Amino acid sequence: MSSKAARAYILLSIAAALITMVLKFGAYQLTSSVGLFSDVAESSVNLIAALAAFWALTVAAQPPDQEHTFGHSKAEYFSSGLEGLLILVAAISIAITAIPRLFNPQPLAELELGLGLSILSSLVNAGVAWVLLRAGKRLRSITLRADAHHLLTDVWTSVGVVAGLVIVKLTGWLILDPIMALLVALNIAWVSSKLIRETMSGLMDSALPEADQAVIRATLTAYQSQGIQFHALRTRVAGARNFVSFHVLVPGNWSVQKGHELCDILEQSIMTALPGTHVMTHLEPIEDPVSWEDAELDRSQHP
Repeated sequence: MSSKAARAYILLSIAAALITMVLKFGAYQLTSSVGLFSDVAESSVNLIAALAAFWALTVAAQPPDQEHTFGHSKAEYFSSGLEGLLILVAAISIAITAIPRLFNPQPLAELELGLGLSILSSLVNAGVAWVLLRAGKRLRSITLRADAHHLLTDVWTSVGVVAGLVIVKLTGWLILDPIMALLVALNIAWVSSKLIRETMSGLMDSALPEADQAVIRATLTAYQSQGIQFHALRTRVAGARNFVSFHVLVPGNWSVQKGHELCDILEQSIMTALPGTHVMTHLEPIEDPVSWEDAELDRSQHP
């Protein structure tokens, strides 16, 4: 992954967050709508999250060193975890502001201009989210994809708020404004829990997605017709990097050179099929019973 390119896209996200904050705050000031206030709060979170993402991508791009021999790619989880917590704080602040309005609805002013500013900010977010999503897939950046999905959530939040305010203008039901704000709070709290779960999953060294594991198994299966076996397949995801290890069992009369060449071919095949993957193999003689004692995931279970 080009970390320099990824950081450039995050700068685009920071600029979008600043623009949308100004537009949404202007809409809130004009209308005094708590629904639009909820939009401002979420855009503030977008800005902080984008700044954290820029820092995380900078750290994750650093090469391995003596203290971090597998690299720094897990730094991306710091930004996603912080983003999840900040979104939760935003949801709570929205709820605290909206609940009193349920019992004391306030009149809304300058709705037309306020709605126009909110719609304009949504268009900015939607455009940036589309760019980030494409770049995240191309550069294999979890951080860019997460930021894109967060911006898309912000867009849908704005759509809901605008729809609620249009109904308020048409019907005069002022209580719909705080109700919509509370619905927004619930929605972004759900997004928060999802981000926090994803962060915890990454920090717990979760295995690669099943689709990626199927690619690995297909690569290995192609060699089994040659009398070669494989076991103890282990995979884990660390930010934008994947780690794969497994044991290769070959006839004991093979030379070390021949076994080494096979392992090189297997490693290169998997790295080509799954870019950004680091593969480690362990060569064993297939006839030796000891080779089969560590077929499980945790070889420490065996003497």
